[in-house]
Amino acid sequence: MIDRWWLSVIVKKLLMLNFIYYKSSCDISEKWQINIQDPATPTIEGMLFFHNYLMFFLITIGFFVFWMLFASYQTNKKESSRFSHSSLLEIVWTIIPAIILLIIAVPSFSLLYSLDDLSDPLITIKIVGHQWYWSYEYSDYLTKLNTSANLNFDSYMLTNNDLTIGSFRLLEVDNRLILPIKTHIRLLVTSSDVLHSWAVPSFGIKVDAIPGRLSQASLFIKREGTFYGQCSEICGINHGFMPIVVKSVLPKTFIKWVSLKLD
Repeated sequence: MIDRWWLSVIVKKLLMLNFIYYKSSCDISEKWQINIQDPATPTIEGMLFFHNYLMFFLITIGFFVFWMLFASYQTNKKESSRFSHSSLLEIVWTIIPAIILLIIAVPSFSLLYSLDDLSDPLITIKIVGHQWYWSYEYSDYLTKLNTSANLNFDSYMLTNNDLTIGSFRLLEVDNRLILPIKTHIRLLVTSSDVLHSWAVPSFGIKVDAIPGRLSQASLFIKREGTFYGQCSEICGINHGFMPIVVKSVLPKTFIKWVSLKLD
């Protein structure tokens, strides 16, 4: 009986270590998470920098405003004229905020430009949202069996019975989207029925899938990993059950994977 108990403890520890290792290699949200997920693209790195840059001004202005309120409360009626009828003070608190807004606007312009910048893509991926799953099509590759058909597949969420140890409930899919790192990728997103939204937090990307319209976005993944996302548009009763899983690999590994799929 003791041997069985120790065996069960060892198995549980091994399963926990396996889960921790699996989780450390994935980019997902965690409990009590405050900051954003680890960035994997230049886009989200720029967003994170601008967020920290903006927080400096917000905290500084907040402390200054509360100090002014406290100082105004402590002053007597004779000294209150410096705050209520001061032309110089009105000029100062009009010019300084305008300068701060200009300082904030300059880096935001470059960030907005980079979000809409579409470099010459090496790979084009067509993403189609359905109720309630995703379809992916590699438009640059033709299958050998049918030269008029592209490499495409559907991606459904795994049920609880199909999950393996270390998998994430409501986040794992049967077919992951495989993409190479350090490669300019063009995403063409649309929908076949209702509004959807293809969003992956670690990429800093969120593209609406609109029926009858083809939305375009660029993607450049800087590191290997497994990235999780979900539909970010309330698309129906099963809106919370159409996750997104992207696995980034080396270009050599991607070429081998495409070759096996085309055979």
